[in-house]
Amino acid sequence: MFVNVGKLRFIMGLWFFLFLVNSVPLRLAHELVETGITVKGDSVIAKNGDNFICATLDWWPETKCNYDQCPWGQASVLNLDLNNSLLAKAIKAFNPLRIRIGGSLQDQVLYDVGDLKSPCLPFERKSDGLFGFSSGCLSMDRWDELNEFLSRTGAIITFGLNALYGRHHSSTNVWYGPWDSSNARDLMKYTIAKGYQVDSWEFGNELSGPGVSARVSAKQYGQDLINLKALIDQLYENSSSRPLVIAPGGFFYPNWFTELLHTSGPGVLNVITHHIYNLGPGSDPNLVNKILNPAHLSQISQTFRDVWLTIKNSGPWATPWVGEAGGAYNSGGRDVSDTFVNSFWYLDQLGMSSIYHTKAYCRQSLIGGNYGLLDRPTFEPNPDYYSALLWHRLMGKGVLAAKFDGSPYLRTYAHCSKSTMGVTLLLINMSNSTRFNIMVENEVNDDIRLEVKTDKGDRSFVDRVKKSFSWIGKRASDEQLHRQEYHLTPKDGYLKSRTMLLNGNPLELTDYGDIPNLDRVLVDAELPISIAPLSIAFVNMPHFEAEACSDH
Repeated sequence: MFVNVGKLRFIMGLWFFLFLVNSVPLRLAHELVETGITVKGDSVIAKNGDNFICATLDWWPETKCNYDQCPWGQASVLNLDLNNSLLAKAIKAFNPLRIRIGGSLQDQVLYDVGDLKSPCLPFERKSDGLFGFSSGCLSMDRWDELNEFLSRTGAIITFGLNALYGRHHSSTNVWYGPWDSSNARDLMKYTIAKGYQVDSWEFGNELSGPGVSARVSAKQYGQDLINLKALIDQLYENSSSRPLVIAPGGFFYPNWFTELLHTSGPGVLNVITHHIYNLGPGSDPNLVNKILNPAHLSQISQTFRDVWLTIKNSGPWATPWVGEAGGAYNSGGRDVSDTFVNSFWYLDQLGMSSIYHTKAYCRQSLIGGNYGLLDRPTFEPNPDYYSALLWHRLMGKGVLAAKFDGSPYLRTYAHCSKSTMGVTLLLINMSNSTRFNIMVENEVNDDIRLEVKTDKGDRSFVDRVKKSFSWIGKRASDEQLHRQEYHLTPKDGYLKSRTMLLNGNPLELTDYGDIPNLDRVLVDAELPISIAPLSIAFVNMPHFEAEACSDH
């Protein structure tokens, strides 16, 4: 029996659209709002880097505890099971994924190579130590294992160096004196001799401004970066490519960042990294309310903007990255950061940061804490893993302006599509009571203006659809045009579910333990996009005529 797969997919897509428009509103009596989004397809407003999605591996030992819980277990750089097949498959699915090795304890890590000035011992609890821990040790056997694993999975490595090595500190958290680069030099020499590929060396973690548990002046930090750059140039002199120098890996303080750029000067820093934890402590009982509050989420846009302007005005040779972001600090929020609802925060962050020229966004963490993309005990993907993977596969580097003047609970982002022609939208509906039916137009057509109207039964909106599709372009024939939709919802409608549904189907590992296919539905391009309350959608529109996307 012959089956027309394309027609079958279209029928399924049409059924899915009718299901979205009719069945849920009837059952829950949600408000239906008809609205429009304008995408400016003739120019990009910013560009992501080639490997925008990034995840971190942290140093925290299993004795790291917060709020009467110890959520790290065997998820440290030093004890993570690198032979776990799910871990390898999860990384390989991105092809490639940037992995940033770093975190709070990185400045206390000694590398067991060369002539160390003190014993290289494991992390232990220490009441007067930074973050309550002693110095730790990275053996070269473990460094070999990490590099072999990350090479095998195709990961791109960013490694955070011990920026406090050789300094001394006062009774406060201020650390004085120049950085001693000897331990980092020996690690780099070993790395080069072994042929390991490190894409970028990051200098320090959360030492900027007043610091978290330690701080270094911006002037001293800038001088240390000059020395680090000279060291890399010397050691990699005969290499075909040289790693990037990135810093400071801390929270943004305008004056401190500006002085750092002025001191280090041109030709030293390739990347400015800053950290984001805009949801507050993981113990906050109002985390879900913050995540679903567009006013709260929008506050951090000022930081993205200020970082970009600081670089533009004081160090235009560098580019911005989010070097670490977990939403809620102190290991994330239990039963929140690892559930569906967190994707409203996470995907909004990816979209918002992209507008401000961010080249990479490193999620804390790949595994470990409550905010891991992977579940710590089982290594199975949490909902945010699939959100990251969909972004990675669908959203291209070119960022487009998406104009929407309606409800603040509908967040809209537009990029050039990654592997197809046209444009891909990210639509985030944070409203618990409103379904949006959305038409999309290209700003190049100034004659069309869509009405925003609340309507329970008037079908005139659908009748007007064909009049508004200036973006579809000229058809070569009378063939029907489709778009591809990926709707994300929580299992059983429970926002704290650990299971994400894609177009109504649960995203679960296959019987062979593989990452599942991320199957889309085809929808008639002349129908409005319908996005249910408390849901997220990626919408790929291959027929959107976006001149700016021809090179992206």
